[in-house]
Amino acid sequence: MRRFLLGAVSALSVSVALAAEPTPPTHWSYQGENGPDHWAQMDPGFSTCALGKMQSPIDIRNAVKADLPEIQFDYTAGPAEVVNNGHTIQVTLPKSGSIDIGGSRYELLQFHFHTPSEEKVAGMAFPMVAHFVHKSADGQLAVVAVLIKEGHENPGLAKVLAALPTKEGESHPLEVQLNPADILPPQHGYYAFTGSLTTPPCSENVRWQVLKQPIELSHKQIVSFQHLYPMNARPTQPLNGRKIEESHT
Repeated sequence: MRRFLLGAVSALSVSVALAAEPTPPTHWSYQGENGPDHWAQMDPGFSTCALGKMQSPIDIRNAVKADLPEIQFDYTAGPAEVVNNGHTIQVTLPKSGSIDIGGSRYELLQFHFHTPSEEKVAGMAFPMVAHFVHKSADGQLAVVAVLIKEGHENPGLAKVLAALPTKEGESHPLEVQLNPADILPPQHGYYAFTGSLTTPPCSENVRWQVLKQPIELSHKQIVSFQHLYPMNARPTQPLNGRKIEESHT
């Protein structure tokens, strides 16, 4: 009996230990059997990627002119960490300010890159896009997308692109503070729509603002990112009756 109890306790201990092991994250990608067409089947938590009706990115067409509130950028210089998360290069910004849209305030969390641009404008994709991700006090997400075209070298992103971690999971803190305002284009007119995260779990009700004026990166700067991630863009998704609004400016 004693031997049986010891065995039962040992088995229970093993099962508890196994249950305590963290579940490894589902490995998704942008191509092949783990690509966007299969995200929803890979994990129950990814089902919105197929079932959602407000998915991103989209092809911006037939936007309706509207009296949209100006995006009030309140970005400041702060510490930044450049992270290779296995899907993109992300710049984490813990203390770099916020935006205000029509009285709603969103703190800046990070920005990251996609190539080609996930958003299209009248069917045209840009070489890259930067997504600035913000979060409100009640947990709502707001993304400002900054389209990128090839042109002159971009001094605002020079330090970031010179410090790209080459291995997944690797990170480099920038030696100088980064002000995200230096990355924005001079004009802040935008397209607005309700969408989702463009990566699993594809959560919806994300507030999207796509700036109409692109910024420039040099060919060398663009290639420095594409060398690590030649393609990391989700295909455009159906509008499903959503309205796209465009600011007058």
